[in-house]
Amino acid sequence: MNKKADFRFLDRLRVRWAEVDMQKIVFNGHYLMYFDTAVAGYWRALAMPYHETMEHLQGDLFVRKATVEYLGSARYDDLCEVGIRCGRIGNSSMVFECSLFRGETLLVSGELVYVFADPATQTSRPVPAELRAVLQAFEAGEPMFEVRTGSWDTLGRNAQALRTAVFVDEQKIPAELEWDAADASAMHAVAFNRFGLALATGRWVDAEPGIAKVGRMAVVAALRGSGVGGAVLQALMQSARDSGKHTVLLHAQASAVPFYLRAGYTADGAPFEEAGIVHQAMTKAL
Repeated sequence: MNKKADFRFLDRLRVRWAEVDMQKIVFNGHYLMYFDTAVAGYWRALAMPYHETMEHLQGDLFVRKATVEYLGSARYDDLCEVGIRCGRIGNSSMVFECSLFRGETLLVSGELVYVFADPATQTSRPVPAELRAVLQAFEAGEPMFEVRTGSWDTLGRNAQALRTAVFVDEQKIPAELEWDAADASAMHAVAFNRFGLALATGRWVDAEPGIAKVGRMAVVAALRGSGVGGAVLQALMQSARDSGKHTVLLHAQASAVPFYLRAGYTADGAPFEEAGIVHQAMTKAL
C-alpha cells in the first residue's frame, strides 16, 4: 500500500463544500479531478511549463485510461494531499500512480495512463527521450532547473524574451520604459529547465558603493510559486556578495512584497508608483 514517503511530489488541497454529496462525503468522480489537478502541479515541480514544453516536443499527452480504488472517504474541509509519481514509461505511454492522503491515511489510489501523440491526428508517437530523461531524473531526486549568471551578451536573448512576455505583454508596461542602458553593464541571471527553456530572470546593477540594486525580476506565469524565482534571486544575491556588496536594495511590485519578505527583505519607506504600478522599496544585508 502506498505511503506519502513514496512520493517526491505531493499537492495539498482542502475539500470544498461543492465537492461533497448527499452522503456528506466527497463525490466519487471528484477524485479524478483531484488527481488531474495534482498532475498539473507535478509538471510545475518538473519546472515544465506544459504548453511550451509540448510545443518544444512536437506532441501532447492524452489520457488513455483512468482507474480509481476507494479505500476511504474524504469529507468537507478535510486537508488532504495528493501524491503523484511516474511509475512506468513504455514506448508511447506512461503510467502515473496517484494517491490521496488525509494525514498519513491513504483514502483513494489510482492510475492515469497517458499516451504521447501527435496533437493534430492524436496518433501515438514514441515518448521523446528528453521527456523520458526528465521524468526519470525527477523521480531520482535530481534538480529540475539551473540558474546561470552572466552578461547581457551571454544571457540577453533569453532575458529579453522573458521580460517582454511578463512586463510588456502581460503587465502592459511601455516597452520604452522596460529597456535601458544598464542592461549592458548589469549582472543577469536566467533559470533554465532541462529542456533548455528559460523560466525566470533578474539582474543587479551598481547603486552606491557596496550596494547592489536587484531588478527586472520576471518569472513565466506557469512557474510562479514553484521556487524558480527564489532561486534566481538567491543567485543574484550571491553574485552581488561575491562582488563585494554588503547590501541589496530593490523596488518590489506590491503583489511581490510577500515573496521578498519571505526572502528576508524589509520594507523601507512608503509605497510609491513606478511605471503605473505600486512599488515598495526593500533592502537586505548580505
